[in-house]
Amino acid sequence: MNVYETKNIRNIALLGHGGCGKTTLAEGMLYTAGGKNRYGKVESGTTSSDFDPEEIKRKISIRTSLVPVEWKGHKINVLDTPGYFDFLGNVKEALSVSDAAVIVMKAGSGIEVGTEKVWEACESISLPRMLYITEMDAPNVNFEALLEGCKAKFGPSVAPMQVPWYDGEKYVGYIHAVKMVARKFEGDKVTECPVPAGYEEELKLVRTMILEAVAETDETLMEKYFAEEEITVSEIENALKVGVASGDIVPVLCGNAIDRAGIRTLMDNIIRCFPSPDEARNPCEIEGKTGIFIFKTMVDPFIGKFSLFKVKNGKISRDDSLLDIRTGESEKFVHLYILQGKEQVEVETLNAGDIGAVAKLKDVNTNDTLCDKEAGFEYEAIEFDKPYVKMAIFPLGKGDEEKMSLSLAKLMAEDKTFYTEYDKETHETVIYGIGEQQLDVIVSMLLEKFKVAVKLEKPTTRYRETIKGKMQVRGKHKKQSGGHGQYGDVVMEFEPSGDLEMPYIFEEKVFGGAVPKQYFPAVEKGLEECIHKGVLAGYPVVGLKAILLDGSYHPVDSSEMAFKMATTMAFKEGVVKAKPTILEPISHVEISVPEEYTGDIMGDMKKRRGRLIGMELRGRKQIIIAEVPMSELYRYATDLRSMTQGRGSVEYNFERYEEAPQEIQEKVIEARKEMA
Repeated sequence: MNVYETKNIRNIALLGHGGCGKTTLAEGMLYTAGGKNRYGKVESGTTSSDFDPEEIKRKISIRTSLVPVEWKGHKINVLDTPGYFDFLGNVKEALSVSDAAVIVMKAGSGIEVGTEKVWEACESISLPRMLYITEMDAPNVNFEALLEGCKAKFGPSVAPMQVPWYDGEKYVGYIHAVKMVARKFEGDKVTECPVPAGYEEELKLVRTMILEAVAETDETLMEKYFAEEEITVSEIENALKVGVASGDIVPVLCGNAIDRAGIRTLMDNIIRCFPSPDEARNPCEIEGKTGIFIFKTMVDPFIGKFSLFKVKNGKISRDDSLLDIRTGESEKFVHLYILQGKEQVEVETLNAGDIGAVAKLKDVNTNDTLCDKEAGFEYEAIEFDKPYVKMAIFPLGKGDEEKMSLSLAKLMAEDKTFYTEYDKETHETVIYGIGEQQLDVIVSMLLEKFKVAVKLEKPTTRYRETIKGKMQVRGKHKKQSGGHGQYGDVVMEFEPSGDLEMPYIFEEKVFGGAVPKQYFPAVEKGLEECIHKGVLAGYPVVGLKAILLDGSYHPVDSSEMAFKMATTMAFKEGVVKAKPTILEPISHVEISVPEEYTGDIMGDMKKRRGRLIGMELRGRKQIIIAEVPMSELYRYATDLRSMTQGRGSVEYNFERYEEAPQEIQEKVIEARKEMA
C-alpha cells in the first residue's frame, strides 16, 4: 500500500443502527476500489471488517475495524463500527480519530434509534457527516417521506443531492439534483443521460432542500435565495464543501451497497466534501515533532497485542522510539502496519493524519499519548460510558481461576466499557458491561479464544444486619480441664448506634474493677470479630452500640481469650433478643428518557420498589430521579433499553442502607440457608 500525504487522507466512521448495512458498505467500497478480488458477504462470514469468530458466528459487528480504501489518489480510512448499543465503546474509539462520518440508513427502515444516537454523537463533537441511504431497491421505498422525516428530526442542514430513479419497481440510477442530470447504473459504474420525465415534483422538493441548506451557510446566498435569484452550480458546490466541513450541511446520497450501486459516487463525495486531517475540527500538524494517539487495542492469543493509533503530529517511521507520557517509558516501533481487517500490511512511514498499528509494545494502553521526548504532547482521552450491568462470573473447570483472571485482563485491554473486580466480602469475581449481549460475547470469547469455560450468575447483594431494640445480657465463659482453667464474664448492653456507616461503637462503663482494664481490648476484639457475621443471615452487622457494664474475673483463670469468648456469647444472645433486622443497599438512580416514556418508566420503578424523588428536564430528555434497592438494578440498563427502544440511559450509585421489607428479609434468610 502506498504512503499518502496528509491532504490525500480521509478518516471516516461508518455509523448507524445495528444491521443497517455498514459492513456491507465497507466491503463494497474496498471491492469497488480494487482492494480485494472477492466481494465478501456478512451472511457467509467473508467480509474484511467482520473477521472475528464471534462476529462471523453472530453476523454482527462487535468491534470497530479499520478498512483502508485507495481511491483516485486518495486513501479513505474507513472505520466500520458496531451498531448494537452494547458495543458503544467501539463507536467512541472510532469517533476519537475520525474527521467525518457516513451515517448509514436502510431505505425500508427509515430513521431508527441507532440513527438518532449516532447523529447526537456527531452533533456533540461537531463532526462533519453525510447520510447514505442504502437498499434503495427495497419494495415500497418512499424517498420523499424519508427525506421529510430526516428534515424534521435532524433539522434544515439535511441536503439531499440525488433523486432516486426507478424503472417500474427497479432502482436503476439517480438524478443529480445540483447539476440536474441523470446517471444510470451499469454494474457499479454510472452513465450520464438526460433527466427522465415524471420527476419534476420530486426534483423541485429536493432542490429546495439543497438551496435552503446552502443559503444557511452564506449571507450572500441567503439574500439570493430570498430574492429568488439563481444560485449557480459552482456556488452550490463551493458552499457544500464549506458547509459540510462546518457541519451546517449534511448531504444525503443513496444507493444499494449489496450490488454496489452508488458506491463510486459516495467515495467521490467523501473525497470532495470531507476535510483532510489537517483541515479537520481537530487538525493534525504536518510539521514538527511526532505525536501519536492510541485509540484502540486488539488482543489475540496467537498474534499478541496490536495498538491502533492515529498520527496527530509529524510522521512516524519504522524503528522510531517514542515516549509514553503515561508510563514515562520509551517504546520502539520495530514494525509499522496498516490493518485491513485482520490483514497486516507492513509500511515504512505514516504521515500526519494517517491511521496505523504497532505490535508488541511493552506497556501501552488505549488512550495513551506517545511522542518525541522533547515534544510534551498529551492528547485528549476518550471518555467511555460507565457500565451498569453486572454479573458474577465463575470458572467451570477446577483450578481455572487464575487462567480466567488473566484472560479477562486481556479482554479488558480491548474493551474499555468492560471491567472486573474481586469482591472480598462475597468472594466473587464480578464483571461489568454496557449490556447483557456484551457479557455474552465475553463468555463466548473466554471459551473460544482462551479455552476457559465460565458461567454467569446474579451477584450476591451486600446486605447488612442491625438491631432495632435494646437488650442487656451476660456472657460467661468458664471452663476447667485440669491446671489453669478459662474464665471470662461480661455484662453487656446492645442498642442501635444510629450510625449505619459505622459497624459498631464500643464503650465501657465498668465500676469498681469488676472487669480489669487490661481485658477491655479483648472484649472489643471479640466484638470486632462477631460483627462480621450477623445472627439472621450471616451478613456484616452495622449501626451497633455495645456497652460493657459489668462482669467478673478470676485472678488465675482469666485471660484475653476467655473474655473474647465471653463477649461472643453475649453478642449472640443479645443481638438475637434486640430485634435484629436486615438492611438492603439503596441506590440513587437517574434515568434519562424521552418524555413519552416517563409513564412506563415510573410504573416499572414501582415494581422494583423504587421511590420517586423528582423529575427535571435536561435538553430534550426527561430525567427521572429515584431511590431503588440495589438488588433490583443488576440488569436494569438492559431492561431500560428494551422499554425505550434504546433511547433511555441510566446512572446510579450507592446511597445508603435501609431496612428491607419483611418478605424480602425472609427470602434473603432462606437463600442463605440454601447456600450453607
